[in-house]
Amino acid sequence: MTTADLSRRRVLQALAAGTLATALPPAIAGATSAAGAAVDGGVDGLVERAMVIDMLAPLKIDFRPEAYAGRLTEAQAAEFRASGITAMHHAIGFQGPGAHEKVLGYLAAWNGFIARNSEVFCLAGDAADLDRAKAQGRVAVIMGVQNADHFRTAEDVKFFHQLGQRCAQLTYNSQNYLGTGGTERVDSGLSDYGVQIVETMNAVGMLVDVSHCGDRTTLDAIEASSTPIAITHSNCRALNDHPRLKTDEAIRKLAARGGVMGITGVRNFVRDREPTTVEHVVDHIDHVARLVGVEHVGIGSDADLHGYDDMPADQLEMLRGLYKSSYAFRDRLDTDGFDAPDKFRNLVAALARRGYSDGDIALVLGGNFRRLLGEIWG
Repeated sequence: MTTADLSRRRVLQALAAGTLATALPPAIAGATSAAGAAVDGGVDGLVERAMVIDMLAPLKIDFRPEAYAGRLTEAQAAEFRASGITAMHHAIGFQGPGAHEKVLGYLAAWNGFIARNSEVFCLAGDAADLDRAKAQGRVAVIMGVQNADHFRTAEDVKFFHQLGQRCAQLTYNSQNYLGTGGTERVDSGLSDYGVQIVETMNAVGMLVDVSHCGDRTTLDAIEASSTPIAITHSNCRALNDHPRLKTDEAIRKLAARGGVMGITGVRNFVRDREPTTVEHVVDHIDHVARLVGVEHVGIGSDADLHGYDDMPADQLEMLRGLYKSSYAFRDRLDTDGFDAPDKFRNLVAALARRGYSDGDIALVLGGNFRRLLGEIWG
């Protein structure tokens, strides 16, 4: 690690944790992680100071219109406030010929929900909105879409950016006009049209996401983008041989361009056997940190505050039915210890047990994604 790299890490740590006191050189900070957390207020204190960004977190996993039609109850509002989360990337996938109209309705519905609950939420349009949300104790909502079928032409990218969309996956699991999804039999890579969409996203300041893309499409997108991109929610295939996860080659190339990978807590992505706990989520964070550096890993839980297993049985059954057998769902979808509103506190405790410094924990919690979003959004 060069002196420049060390200085950059120290600045990132300080910004992420909200205090220069955490910006220790890694050798010192790592040696004092557990004691430092205790002196500074423990897990709660670290979460309170840090910017916590969940880079894939629908506000509610609920397919009924009433999910976004009204106001939060006092109890629901209290859960969001107590979670410690500064920003949630609210993104759902839309596919097929009607995607354009569906995404218009989706943005209108959820922007209305955010406005009706403005004491809890604010819309994230630029990076400064993330900072304001942290200062005000609100949750900044990053509006995204887990596909790009709604971009009928490159001009649509600018149109949807003006409506508030700040992140887009290029594909979901299947082939589209841009490229190939992760569960397709053959990956043909990013198409010419896909390259055009990536270039337009770069131009308007919309984050490119390749979480569900196939291996070749992922690598093509990293190469085609003039700005760093994100894997907002995936895990490491080196630890779990699953088609939705990312290869070491992809992680290295993402990091070399300045990108960030969000680790997910979906059970079958974390581990292929039991038990599957928050400690195994940390295994994936460890892998990325050792492979490319802690500056390139964050969290994209891929769940709302309560997770999938608390959904109504009929909705959960419908959701499971949308995916191919290669997804290898088990009895539960959520990971033990990472399946409730306090998930980030449990994660902080697990990271501290592994010897992560307070500063590096703050980077994982959201400092790395704050840096990336600031670079993309301006």
